[in-house]
Amino acid sequence: MLMNESMKTIQPTELHTIRQQTPGARLLDVRTPAEHARVHVPGVDLVPLDKLDPTHLSTGLGMSKDEPVYILCHAGTRAKQAAEKLERSGFRECHVVEGGTSAWADAGLPVNRGTSRVLPLDRQVRITIGTVVASGVVLGYLVNPAFFLLSGFMGAGLIFAGVTDWCGLAILMAKLPWNQRIEGTSCSTN
Repeated sequence: MLMNESMKTIQPTELHTIRQQTPGARLLDVRTPAEHARVHVPGVDLVPLDKLDPTHLSTGLGMSKDEPVYILCHAGTRAKQAAEKLERSGFRECHVVEGGTSAWADAGLPVNRGTSRVLPLDRQVRITIGTVVASGVVLGYLVNPAFFLLSGFMGAGLIFAGVTDWCGLAILMAKLPWNQRIEGTSCSTN
């Protein structure tokens, strides 16, 4: 899925100013519950990307399709996917927060921190890919050259993810039990 060239983006500091002037501004976090539990922007609505239902946002959370909704994830990729999905459903004012929660925290803006020790999803994906590639090389040399195909498969997956901005491994990993737990946070998933 290629990024929409006309997608609206906003810097964290600019959004913080808007939220101070308009306390009801809607902010949507599309990360996993475990990532959210680790650190999140105060007042954000958590709706993980794999559970994002535009109809529920309108009816369940009371979001208007005509009012701005600011979307963030860890670094921006999932937020872009969420914005595209919402725009296809008629939401007219989707804004992706540049750099996501990471950039928000790096800018020194307020965040709520929990005690969750789950790594961000992108780091989990990199660790998994690195482990499979290294295992494929070692097993290819020591056991059977066919194991080199594991490394090739993961490399091809990285190329596909880079070209399309869609990562099947990340989608699968987001569904793992440790990414679904909410621990060490005082917020709900709304």
